[in-house]
Amino acid sequence: MPRHKREPGTLPRPLAILGALALTGATGMAVRMLPAGASPAPKPPPAVMRHTPAVSPPVADEPPSGFVEFVDTAREPGFDLYKESRRTGVRRYALGHLVAGDDGCAPKWNGPSESDPLDPGTNPVANRIGRLRALGGDAAPVFGGPGGHELAGTCTRPGGLAAAYRRVVGAFDAAAVDFEVRDSDDRAAVLRRARAIYAMQRERPLHVSFTVPLRQDGLDAGVVAMLRATRQAGAEIGTVNLLAEIEPRGSADGRLHRMAQAVLAARSQIAQAQGLTDPDEAWRRIALTPVLTGSGDLNEIDARTLISYATRHGLAWLSLRGVAPRPDVSRILWEGSA
Repeated sequence: MPRHKREPGTLPRPLAILGALALTGATGMAVRMLPAGASPAPKPPPAVMRHTPAVSPPVADEPPSGFVEFVDTAREPGFDLYKESRRTGVRRYALGHLVAGDDGCAPKWNGPSESDPLDPGTNPVANRIGRLRALGGDAAPVFGGPGGHELAGTCTRPGGLAAAYRRVVGAFDAAAVDFEVRDSDDRAAVLRRARAIYAMQRERPLHVSFTVPLRQDGLDAGVVAMLRATRQAGAEIGTVNLLAEIEPRGSADGRLHRMAQAVLAARSQIAQAQGLTDPDEAWRRIALTPVLTGSGDLNEIDARTLISYATRHGLAWLSLRGVAPRPDVSRILWEGSA
């Protein structure tokens, strides 16, 4: 089973439609845990959130694109995209992390081989993208992350940052890239990144996602300002992937409900930053990535609840980071992209 790590990015939408209509009665029960966003229905009381059966919501007109597997290529150098895709049915992956090299403008893979220059053949995981594409799948490189420095913060040479990003995009013929942003308050880095993205998107179709932390009240003000500044610079952010630290089981009732309320707050912020007049238009630009601290943080009902929630709102995708859940939980999420 692929081990879920800390991190997707953004990726093209898979063709598979999640099986929300086939969910069990337990799934319908759990769906009540999550708010319906713009729906005028009142918020359910805590007892209803966890124990009262409910009818499963209808499938959205534009269903979510399923599950995206994040792979930390430094920690899992033996991860075989082709074999795992055949085993699990997952077709979309995010591969991290690409950071700045010694001169600040040379992209390198983070990890034990971080001193090696970037080359498609130096990363055994990324070097298997071709076989994955033969199955109809794809993988997106992820810039930034918890280790090393993102290129936008170190590459200040005119044209250097765009050239560094182009090198990665060209090396893997990438149709999508993700930026796990940890420097949203660095105004100069934000503008350099935005201009480099704009330059690349003028040259080729390129889907860009930003992975940012989700707080209890939505997004940090610096993240919102970064999203706005990136759009104003002409770059198109296709998806905002929300890293949501999920409360462990045993927390007070309504932990998934509280997470959904945070997503709801972020939706309004994303809509405003992206210049959308209707906040509901932002749902399809949002991906949700719960971050687990223990293998028991999600159970089968929780997994089905997340799938139903994503389907109701038409989220771009679901993913996981942190500690891998139990195999049966992972299987439920995988089947959403089969």
